Amino acid sequence: MFRLNAPSRLSVADSFLFGMANATLLFTVIYYITGLHDAFRFGFATEDGPVEWGTAICLFLSSLVLFRNAFALRGKRGLTAALLTGFYGLLFFFASGEEISWGHRLFNWQASEFFLQNNAQQETNLHNLVVGDVKLVKTLFGSGLTVVIMLYLLILPLVYSRLGFVRRIADALAAPVPDTRHMLMTVAATLVILSVQMMTKWEPYEFVFSLMTLSIFLKPRNADKVT
Repeated sequence: MFRLNAPSRLSVADSFLFGMANATLLFTVIYYITGLHDAFRFGFATEDGPVEWGTAICLFLSSLVLFRNAFALRGKRGLTAALLTGFYGLLFFFASGEEISWGHRLFNWQASEFFLQNNAQQETNLHNLVVGDVKLVKTLFGSGLTVVIMLYLLILPLVYSRLGFVRRIADALAAPVPDTRHMLMTVAATLVILSVQMMTKWEPYEFVFSLMTLSIFLKPRNADKVT
């Protein structure tokens, strides 16, 4: 029988990150129940709006934390753990750049001919590429990635401490393991987002996830193995 570990006392960083997550979900619910759906879509959760920029910033900060952890692991656990953590840092740096299309709209630069012909929004990013009739944002960067994220945030915390082979694999891969607090926030965010019916509602969902990844990398369950 699975039992959840008692949530640890929140650090100052976690208090801020979880406070932002709670505020984001609260604002989303308020926009929904007050009928301010257009204000939500074209203001709070609009493209290049506060939520999207918040996501990009948190993903970028997550990459910096991972790079810091990689540097620390070089002396503690050897080159393999450091390289793996550095690779994770690169993935989050990439995700941060993709979130804002690598500054395409910020700097108002012209996309190359390749992106003009193959990107659904004619912007400099990979997640909106169209391969044949397939949009990567709905396949590779859509449902498939969502399943992986949910397994990471909801299932891994449950089995890490209870299944030895899972713990050994996670530690060997230098994978930061979410704690109970991250799992509970993921459940709360999922229930809220599934309950509201507004366009662009997934933007605050992504923001909450980016807040949680930053929290995880700062203080994961297996901090002694990955930081």
